[in-house]
Amino acid sequence: MKTECTKKRYHFQALGRRDIVADFSGGTITSDGGGLLLREVEKRTNILDRFAKCFIDHRDQKRIEHTVQELISQRVYGLALGYEDLNDHDDLSRDKLLAVMVGKADPTGSCRELKRDRDKPLAGKSTLNRLELTPEDADSRSRYKKIVMNHDAIDNFFVDAFIASYSETPVQIILDADATDDPLHGNQEGRFFHGYYKSYCYLPLYIFCGDELLCARLRPSNIDAATGTVAELERIVSRVRAAWPDVEIVIRGDSGFCRENIMKWCEENNVDYLFGLARNNRLVEEIEPEMAEAKIMYESSGEASRRFKDFRYQTLKSWSRDRRVVGKAEYLSKGANPRFVTTSLSKDKYDARVLYEDKYCARGDMENRIKEQQLMLFADRTSSATMRANQLRLYFSSVAYVLMQALRRLGLAGTKMARAQCNTIRLKLLKIGAQVRITVRKIWVAYAEGCPYAGIFQQVYRNLLRIPIQG
Repeated sequence: MKTECTKKRYHFQALGRRDIVADFSGGTITSDGGGLLLREVEKRTNILDRFAKCFIDHRDQKRIEHTVQELISQRVYGLALGYEDLNDHDDLSRDKLLAVMVGKADPTGSCRELKRDRDKPLAGKSTLNRLELTPEDADSRSRYKKIVMNHDAIDNFFVDAFIASYSETPVQIILDADATDDPLHGNQEGRFFHGYYKSYCYLPLYIFCGDELLCARLRPSNIDAATGTVAELERIVSRVRAAWPDVEIVIRGDSGFCRENIMKWCEENNVDYLFGLARNNRLVEEIEPEMAEAKIMYESSGEASRRFKDFRYQTLKSWSRDRRVVGKAEYLSKGANPRFVTTSLSKDKYDARVLYEDKYCARGDMENRIKEQQLMLFADRTSSATMRANQLRLYFSSVAYVLMQALRRLGLAGTKMARAQCNTIRLKLLKIGAQVRITVRKIWVAYAEGCPYAGIFQQVYRNLLRIPIQG
């Protein structure tokens, strides 16, 4: 006679006369019930579908159970939902709601070919890992790793997704370029010690336009921060102008990008620039009268005071010509704080104060976007041995950011979370407990009655319904 196993029960402190007893018999319950919102965004933008087309699949299509799009969707959705490691997917492979998001026709996994895979509708970590470890020269004769990413196609995908995010042609776009450190704790390819960051790291290059990501390029750290910027700008600007021939383009960055080759390229290609300029004795002397005025104003008011000066300047050796420079003569409680920017933008459009305070200082918001991707979407999980594999990990994180930004732009518009960061969106809208029941005709997802963000969830849902589904 078969023995019936007694389920493990957990007895907590009683509430009055009532015993509190818990067990794990609740059935199919997910902590990611709000992930269906990401699926709705995907149906209206085709972000993951277009990204999947950037891969070449050399596998025998008659013998596979997970398509490239399903594998990529699983990986990107996982990052968006907070699962940073591939190891997480051994457990996630059983998640029926994630299988629904990915688009599995059998979200229960009951029809898997091998008995050991039954009830696992999704891929495990080993299968997903082959995406990252496939070498560039893999083909149909390779044994296991046969899904090859196309670097150029992926780079173009990000620009195309940016262009598609606009409903009409903008008059002007400002492209923010910045580099940051990606600390390394192993012996990865391209690993070098960086003196400024005082650690072994990569030095990825990011280019954003407002909240939209256009470039995420992984680089070794033994280079100048601006290395490769011209090549990225050539690629991005040419594609943007093919879609928007008359748009005004401005490149913005800190003093690390104030390089002769970048400024000269901009001047030769009808692109404006606005860069920070590292101060030196000549520049400081140029604004000495303005700094004296600022000091007097500070001493009389006790508040920080600023004066600006607009002038022409040329370095002794590195610049090929003189350029417009704006100096900020600022005096604070800690003393003088001179700052400088150089630009191709004319005085007629932007006077010195507006150029510095309204145009240049706004670039600081880009750092928040980088933090979102690195800290909240795990762009710093570059622990694979090769640069190629780590670049693909950065791509996955970048696509997760693009998807979350689309949710923010399309779904959260008009709500009090319209400017929320990715981790806030995840915590309040995606990480919602839900019971999942799958029948022949329906998939029922029952959210908790006491969900504190049900109102915002409903607003987001209604916003997404107004957007037509892409074919």
